[in-house]
Parts: sequence; C-alpha cells; structure tokens
Amino acid sequence: MQSGTAKTGHWVLEFVPETPLKIDPLMGYTSSSDTRRQVQLNFPTKEEAIAYAERNGIPFRVEEAKVPKRRQVSYAENFRYDRKIPWTH
Repeated sequence: MQSGTAKTGHWVLEFVPETPLKIDPLMGYTSSSDTRRQVQLNFPTKEEAIAYAERNGIPFRVEEAKVPKRRQVSYAENFRYDRKIPWTH
C-alpha cells in the first residue's frame, strides 16, 4: 500500500532480512524466502515501538531521523554572471 501523506513523527519497526535476495537466472527478478522483510509496523511514539519489541523478544536498534539539509536556491541564480558552470542552450 502506498500513501500520499507524509508520516512524520511516526516510528517504524522493520525486520532485518535473515536470508539474502536471490536473482532468478531467467528473468533477472530478485526474490527472497524471508516473508518478514515485507513487514513494517508503525508506532506513534518511540517508547511504544521499544515496548513492543521488548514484549515480543525482538532485538532492536533505534535510529533517530536525520534532518535533511536544504539549500536555499532561487530562480535568479540561473542567470548570475559569475556562475561556475555556464548556462546555455
């Protein structure tokens, strides 16, 4: 399932793959016999995700979300006379 809304503030529990992907020699598709690789559990808080993992005996590692670095860019930058890379058609 895909959702168009951003899931900010949610914590996701993903299982570590137990078996590597196999490549089908005829078609080139990748497949795996590990069905847990398809499971993602969403939690509203980090504490709930940790409690679920501990309650079910699932080893876990917490990875904090990284804040993306956004560079301020304006349209006028395309027409600067001192551009490093010349812009032509």
